[in-house]
Amino acid sequence: MADDIYVWIKAFHIIAVVAWMAGLLYLPRLFVYHCAAEHGSVQAQTFITMERRLLRAIMNPAMLVSLVLGAILLAQPGMVDWAGDIWIYLKLAFVAVLVVMHGLLARWRKAFEAGENRRDARFFRRINEVPTLALIAIVIFVVVKPF
Repeated sequence: MADDIYVWIKAFHIIAVVAWMAGLLYLPRLFVYHCAAEHGSVQAQTFITMERRLLRAIMNPAMLVSLVLGAILLAQPGMVDWAGDIWIYLKLAFVAVLVVMHGLLARWRKAFEAGENRRDARFFRRINEVPTLALIAIVIFVVVKPF
């Protein structure tokens, strides 16, 4: 792939990752506040709308673009020594954590919408740390390549 195309793909990959991470960090925070709203209230309906729009309009497309562009970057010859580089497998494991987290957030959003949330604000405060820790690991594995 021509160098100029590669850098554009890389730039859009990073933009998509930033947008996806913003959603992964913000949606659990909305859930924290949503826990305090009574189901069926105006406030709860506002949270339902915000959560649905965040997931569908920002997070889902950003995740898809991140994964597709990331796969294109990985497919470039010489980018990764698949036989010798351990860092890429660790990075991809943490990307899988983010994908699973995305799916869980989508499930919990549906539970809120249906009035069936069984988790408290403390749970969502704790779960909010998962994307942060995964992001730290991913950046270290990609930039430092310690293994």
